[in-house]
Amino acid sequence: MANEEVRRVSGESTVMHVRCPDRVPEELYRQVLEQLAELSPVVQALPPTAALVELKGALRYHGADPGRLGEVLRVRTLSRLGVDVRVGIGPSATVAATASAQVPRPGGVLTVAPEQVPGWLATLPVQALHGIGPRQAETLRDYGIHTVGLLAAVPAATVQRLLGGRAGRLAADRARGVDPRPVVARALPEAALVRHAFTQHTLDGATVRAALLDLVVRLGLLLRRRGQAARALTLVLKFAGGASWDRTRRLAEPSAHEEDLRAVAYQLMDAAGLQRGRLTGIVLKGEDLVDAGRVARQITLDQAREARLTAEAAMDRIRAKYGPDVIGPAAVFRHAS
Repeated sequence: MANEEVRRVSGESTVMHVRCPDRVPEELYRQVLEQLAELSPVVQALPPTAALVELKGALRYHGADPGRLGEVLRVRTLSRLGVDVRVGIGPSATVAATASAQVPRPGGVLTVAPEQVPGWLATLPVQALHGIGPRQAETLRDYGIHTVGLLAAVPAATVQRLLGGRAGRLAADRARGVDPRPVVARALPEAALVRHAFTQHTLDGATVRAALLDLVVRLGLLLRRRGQAARALTLVLKFAGGASWDRTRRLAEPSAHEEDLRAVAYQLMDAAGLQRGRLTGIVLKGEDLVDAGRVARQITLDQAREARLTAEAAMDRIRAKYGPDVIGPAAVFRHAS
């Protein structure tokens, strides 16, 4: 169990970051969220296995220090659900999430008081800072920046040149313990779902592929409008006679972009191995949804991809002004005409 001598965390915010075991079933994850809601009314679900909790009001209500609340949570999840959790507590979401990742499995509580933040962060390897992805960490190490302390010492403008504008600013600020984001109460998001029903039973592969592409476009637009990204896609095929087939596949990283969704959707369709099955409908679901603002955009030298993302954003603006069906892939419009 990982514990530190706990002092009352003061200041603008006291944030708890909770990590459930990997691959925890969704229903069990929801029950953990219910336990968190008993401690504080401000719980932000971070599916599929984590959550943030604002403790500022809870500390006054319960009359307990932050570390004590973390231990209370562990006792409750263990005794009521049989689930141990890793808990990090700090003055910001970044510090709390970084702390929870430092707690050894299966569970424990690590509290970092505001005055401890600079010294505690400084000793950590740069990849341990929450929000730093593997590629970003590799880039920083290539330039000799191996610890969070070294990252904090580098001028922000230099970090921006290494990691890109927004990503660099965020990394430089968080290495210094600066993260003004509030915890926003948010329940576990539901899946995003789009469906297509064929007017008649179809065996035509081109027609089926065009319908799937249309669903990809619609799902991507839905996710982007909701400010969400999917970690996984589920494809459901419905056949004449009432039979159905479904499979789920995870994306390499959370995304709401048509290019990423299309690649996984096509892989799922290929896995179905359709031959003589007469399809009556298709359902495409984006699952394990996350806030798109929390998805770090990795640096890429793929200019073609950057151009497609720029075009996608332009098409979103056109759809917002003139309607969702005014622009889209040629294959979809050709089969619809």
